[in-house]
Amino acid sequence: MSDRLTAQLAFLDEADKLKSILRGTPLHDGSRRENSGEHSWHIALYALILAEHADRPVDINRVIKMLLIHDLVEIDAGDAPIHGDHDPVEQELIEKAAADRIFGLLPEDQAKDLRTLWDEFEAAETDDAVFAKSLDRVQPVICNLQSGGGSWLDYDVDLAKLEARVGEKVKRGAPSIWQHLSERITKWFTQNGRA
Repeated sequence: MSDRLTAQLAFLDEADKLKSILRGTPLHDGSRRENSGEHSWHIALYALILAEHADRPVDINRVIKMLLIHDLVEIDAGDAPIHGDHDPVEQELIEKAAADRIFGLLPEDQAKDLRTLWDEFEAAETDDAVFAKSLDRVQPVICNLQSGGGSWLDYDVDLAKLEARVGEKVKRGAPSIWQHLSERITKWFTQNGRA
């Protein structure tokens, strides 16, 4: 077996660990929390289906690639929920070290390409990354709406916090999606005394 194939299979073996990382977000039926592998698959599917709602033209293949790899760092860093209590600077350092290690398992050319794509997603400055980041933020919103509140209850989230931490990012890349969900979001927060 070639060294290249050995390295690629080692990376894929490592990536399987993403299925063991539990997130704060519940499944739609509320039966359990989703894992990071499920989340990555789900938002890649979101990109495929919702591409027409990107605020600016995007290369959907690049967006899907970003979404498939964006949370691989959680294998080492764990999930850091957007409404959780963690130090963002420290979390960023942990995630960068995880990216170095995990992407570093690949052959050099693939490691460089995927790490560059991951860095682009994290920076959220290109149209592709802005849209990808929007989908990463909106999927948990939909899970929480479908499950009766989910992690909003766990993290004591109010409407203002959701707007500031999530809504602004979704509106940057997919304003029509946020607008479409806004009535349901406001209704849930109002009915639950969190508006």
